[in-house]
Amino acid sequence: MLITHDTECALGILVDLLNTSPEVGGYEQLPDVGALGAFVTRHDISEVDSVDGADLVAVQALREQLRAVFTAPSTAAAAELVNALVAAVNATPRLTDHDGHGWHMHYFAPHAALADHLAAELGMALGLIVMAGERERLRRCEAPDCARVFVDLSRNRSRRYCDSRTCGNRMHVAAYRARQRSAADEAVAVGTVPVGTVPVATG
Repeated sequence: MLITHDTECALGILVDLLNTSPEVGGYEQLPDVGALGAFVTRHDISEVDSVDGADLVAVQALREQLRAVFTAPSTAAAAELVNALVAAVNATPRLTDHDGHGWHMHYFAPHAALADHLAAELGMALGLIVMAGERERLRRCEAPDCARVFVDLSRNRSRRYCDSRTCGNRMHVAAYRARQRSAADEAVAVGTVPVGTVPVATG
């Protein structure tokens, strides 16, 4: 699947936004305007003049609408959700080459409110994934105690965890230990406990 740089950036913003949800960490990770402003700065989101309390409420609501696309029961349902998101903000495609990034497409009106900006850009990125028949790439981490989401951009769609260094390593270690316990239990059951595991009587 060919993903343009712009779409990949939008998907990165999307994933980070969804993973600020209280559902993920057990607490709100965009609790105030300062946190929202830091999110905008961290992702270098362009044409945002300022953010206020109304923006915070709108972005939090949008976050749940975007998450619904990840959990939609079918491609048709996901497409319907994306269409509603994009239509609600009157997405307006336009070419721009701001800040030396080369020509690329923006889908939001110039200096739109932050939630409208994100709904247009992130909605279109999701739309491209759905249109390409790649909705299965929108995934939730397979670690049972993790609610983070990610977009699997691997060539063979093999990614299972939100982060290979955290959830991935943790689950691999857990699987290894489970195999070791199973092997030990089986050895005990058939009476072939490895030498050195049973104390030798002395005296």
